[in-house]
Amino acid sequence: MESSISTWVREAVDRVRVIDMHTHLFPPSFSSLWRSGADHVLTYHYLIAEAIRAGGRSPEWFYGLPLREQAAWVYEQIFARTSPLSEAAMGVVAIAQAFGVDLQQDGIEGLREALQHEPSEPYAERVFQLAGVDQVVMTNDPLDPAERAHWLKGDPVHPRFLAALRLDPFLGDWGALRTCLAAAGVSVSPAADAPDLAEVRRFLKDWIGRMRPVYLAFSAPPEFTYPSKEASGRVLDACILPACRSNGLPLALMIGVRRRVNPRLREAGDASGRANLAAVERLAASNPDVRFLVTVLSREDQHELVVLARKFANVIPFGCWWFVNTDTLTREISALRLELLGPTFVLQHSDARVLEHLVYKWKNARALAVDVLVHKYTKLAEEGWRVTRDEIERVVERLFRGNFLDVVRSV
Repeated sequence: MESSISTWVREAVDRVRVIDMHTHLFPPSFSSLWRSGADHVLTYHYLIAEAIRAGGRSPEWFYGLPLREQAAWVYEQIFARTSPLSEAAMGVVAIAQAFGVDLQQDGIEGLREALQHEPSEPYAERVFQLAGVDQVVMTNDPLDPAERAHWLKGDPVHPRFLAALRLDPFLGDWGALRTCLAAAGVSVSPAADAPDLAEVRRFLKDWIGRMRPVYLAFSAPPEFTYPSKEASGRVLDACILPACRSNGLPLALMIGVRRRVNPRLREAGDASGRANLAAVERLAASNPDVRFLVTVLSREDQHELVVLARKFANVIPFGCWWFVNTDTLTREISALRLELLGPTFVLQHSDARVLEHLVYKWKNARALAVDVLVHKYTKLAEEGWRVTRDEIERVVERLFRGNFLDVVRSV
């Protein structure tokens, strides 16, 4: 039976077509925001921090280089001078292998030749097929001028790319939000009073209609609180949660990021902290008609989140985000969720910022699923349960796509 279980799990995981519920990718039509190719793969912010740590150069020196030279320097520090043992570095090796490149023999030029950096629907399709991914959910900020221009121009969005309306600025400083809204043609006063909140609601309604997002989302620092008398708390209660209700949209919360703890590293300078999950508990209890997709950045918060999800069916843990998306921690976290929730969470998301990331991140997620599910189903069989191929296939389908689709089913 053990060998049958292993075969059934592996075959089901290999076949399943993924819906990647959180990425930072854009379709080819959003050409200025498209990211692919060897130079972007090698200048992923994970690798920048690692290379600067290893290479003894300042962040200012690194960021003063053109992109092509940045990529070559990262390659030299991580792949030529040492072994690519980190999760992100191994990811580059996996991408190279998927594209038929022997990185040790062909080097960075071989990778550049194999990966395409220009926006292209055929190339995007090739990457989706290599990764076994059906669709990805983008991160869409209507207050970002470059992105807003594509939406206002009506650039077509390929059906493989789904929208998610990102709301980070709305949960931050009201003065900064006023400035961003003014640039988008929306005027609000310093008071954040009822007429101002009505303007924010109108803005969200317009952009939900334009983007047709599958969920609303924001990332938050560890100290995120709810309820709050601050302007951000009023925006959440008076604008964001009503938008979720009226449109049948879930709210995705990514909690625990501490921005720019080392500002010299720019995007690579963020860190993690312990989340205030009591705020999520109060959100879920106060808004039982809203579904909350939740992920946390600290390892120490994972158990509390799972226990919270046991008590509130409208809390759905998803993926292993950023610093906990490592071989060691994804297995621990996913096994914990299975043990306390059964298969009622979203196994993984890629958080991909470069198109080719889909290849290695979903290769890793499939390996994780095989290891965890073979162990759990073997143990289940030892307890006397007659495990079948069909039930394994159903659970794999749920973990990789079905649970997410159930959460956004009313969209």
